[in-house]
Amino acid sequence: MTGPHVVVAGGGIGGLAVALTLHQIGVSCTVLEGARELAPLGVGINLQPNAVRELDDLGIGPDALDGIGIEAREWALVGRNGHDVYSEPRGRLAGYRWPQYAVHRGRLQLLLARTLQDRAGADAIRLGHRVTGYEKHDDGTVTATGTSADGTPWHEHGTLLIGADGIHSAVRAQMHPDQPPIHWGGTMMWRGTTQAAPVRTGSSFVGLGSARHRVVVYPISPTDPVTGLATVNWIAELRVDDTAWQRSGWFRQVGIEEFAHHFDGWTYDWLDVPDLLRRAEVVYENPMIDRDPVPTWQDGPVLLIGDAAHAMYPTGSNGASQAVMDARHLGAAILRHGVDPAALRAVDEQLCGPVSQLVLRNRGAGPFGLLDLVDERCGGEFDDIDDVVPEIERTAFMAAYKAAAGFAIEQLNAAGPTIAPGATVGVPVR
Repeated sequence: MTGPHVVVAGGGIGGLAVALTLHQIGVSCTVLEGARELAPLGVGINLQPNAVRELDDLGIGPDALDGIGIEAREWALVGRNGHDVYSEPRGRLAGYRWPQYAVHRGRLQLLLARTLQDRAGADAIRLGHRVTGYEKHDDGTVTATGTSADGTPWHEHGTLLIGADGIHSAVRAQMHPDQPPIHWGGTMMWRGTTQAAPVRTGSSFVGLGSARHRVVVYPISPTDPVTGLATVNWIAELRVDDTAWQRSGWFRQVGIEEFAHHFDGWTYDWLDVPDLLRRAEVVYENPMIDRDPVPTWQDGPVLLIGDAAHAMYPTGSNGASQAVMDARHLGAAILRHGVDPAALRAVDEQLCGPVSQLVLRNRGAGPFGLLDLVDERCGGEFDDIDDVVPEIERTAFMAAYKAAAGFAIEQLNAAGPTIAPGATVGVPVR
């Protein structure tokens, strides 16, 4: 190793955003990914305007994002009776300088991977290399360790190690060997996509039902002008008992008949939920899980980011966005402090506390907490939502969440770039 080199454990959205940021600021890095090949796995996610801004600053702008998703126009909560609880415009329609996007998670990962390899070379991502631990050295450097599929052990030495290896992170497990097990609050999710006509604005995120029993629906592709159909991502959620999850495991493909009956009768003039579920192309079941916050994300030359640092319930639609923000704040810290543990310490001090609180806020239903209020006050049945939760209370609730998640409109629009254009390590940051 002739110069500073960063090892990144994990080739998901967070790890790839780190690598793209490091390449942008002139720092050598290698991404170690356990999968033998990258495939467009997963379903829909949202990229909030703060993350879209950062991707744009990385040269991944609307032309690229339009190819893997659609610009979001509305976020809405609807009661089980079909009456609106809350709605608001999103992205540029709400006044942000940057859009919000609904995208296919796997296609976003492949876009980031291809972009990195185009810029840094094919060997920037090393597949079939799952990091299982690390060794710190007296000179302050670190070595990532693992075993290949054929049983051959390997070592990758670096100045720093970034643990972006997800909710089951081996890097985190070594850093915090006494951490509690993965937390599950009792909600099961069934996720799928269906070719269907999008509802409301044609690009609306809609949460329908209650905090304990709901469906989330939003398109992740433009509407076909001939068929009138789009790829509609949906998540069906139900609070269940502990034994149901233990039988189901972590993640599995399932048949519609295993859960669709929970949503019988959810038919409205604008959405037929049973039909949407029945026509799904593929359906996956997994528990809604997160991890208890840890007191620090840093261990000397090692830093956790993304789900390895702060796996959170998807109730706020900002897990992937926060991973991108982690990567960009890391890049900014390296510009200030160099490729040094001091940069990792700066990120830890800046983000660990506030984002840990966001994890707990999402565990408490996040923005879907409005549905909790409706349930508590009227059992979910109402004619006029203003009689149950006044408009001023609903607006304040959502504003508090956006501020905590880092995408309040005024603050984001007024903020300067996280990384100044052209900034590289060794060049003073202005």
